Amino acid sequence: MNKNLKTLHRCLLIAAFAGVTALAASDADPFLGRWALAIPGGGAGWLGVTRENGYYDASILWGGGSVVPVSSVFFTDNQMWVMRVRDVRRKDASGKVVRTQQFTEAIIARVDGDQLSLTRVNPRDNGEGLSTEEFTGKRIPELPPKPDLAKAKYGAPITLFDGKTLTGWQLTDPGAVNGWSVKDGVLINNPVQEEGKPHKNYGNLRTDKEFEDFNLKLEVKVDKDNNSGIYLRGIYEVQVADTYGKRLDSHNMGGIYSRITPAVNAEKPAGEWQSYDITLVDRHVTVVLNGKTIIDNQPLLGCTGGAMWSDEFRPGPIYLQGDHTGVNYRNILLKPVVK
Repeated sequence: MNKNLKTLHRCLLIAAFAGVTALAASDADPFLGRWALAIPGGGAGWLGVTRENGYYDASILWGGGSVVPVSSVFFTDNQMWVMRVRDVRRKDASGKVVRTQQFTEAIIARVDGDQLSLTRVNPRDNGEGLSTEEFTGKRIPELPPKPDLAKAKYGAPITLFDGKTLTGWQLTDPGAVNGWSVKDGVLINNPVQEEGKPHKNYGNLRTDKEFEDFNLKLEVKVDKDNNSGIYLRGIYEVQVADTYGKRLDSHNMGGIYSRITPAVNAEKPAGEWQSYDITLVDRHVTVVLNGKTIIDNQPLLGCTGGAMWSDEFRPGPIYLQGDHTGVNYRNILLKPVVK
């Protein structure tokens, strides 16, 4: 058994039967804050570690999906332990779930200034052994003050979609199936699956050009129960979905996916054209949906699920999510911020 596995075994036993001895606050201080993760396999992740109300806590983004709370976080031997519990469903020959087990994985972090070195130790689903993966993290600098958008200066507008061709666009994954086409001035995604045939992995569409801060205007039409997303700089998703009539939620139309909830409902019913006016400046975002300001110059704490990378200071493309369901876009215009 290697050193990490021995340490994991020892710490889990201590935690289960005796409790972990608390460290001085200063021992945990270097780990507190927000971290951009380069997770195994090249995906984008995020970790936020806090100390409040007398205990430590953390939330994590692991590639896709939402930012979610971890099961627990604790510190020992100058290391941070982030614990996550996942369900493993056992099925019989007919596919019926007959038993649900819970497996606990540990992410063990060591800090050196603004850098994290992390090891993910994860029980295999078959119950035989552990997998171990190494990855890294980088501290995210504190957010700047809220920008004065009235003083923002913009360059010449750039027409990202010419209404005729896919010129200026490419798939984020060249190996994916291309469901995008153009008809009558509309950019259409039609990810059709064929019954009885293997699932097709359709691609997301990104601009060839990359941008820093900007104002983006476009129109989108999403049908009933359909779902897409507009990624700013390739890392922050503005949700596109049929959520008309639903309660306010960060996963609704116009929300910053799993991070910022719209202040008011402004979406239209499915099948209608809707307008976006989005401004990204100094890691703050404003979203105007159908003429209503639903997010007003709010701070972005990190990347969202599906981000191309976790670096918030790297220029990136506009990318449109195409791997979920059908969606239509038109009149896509961007004005870069001049600094």
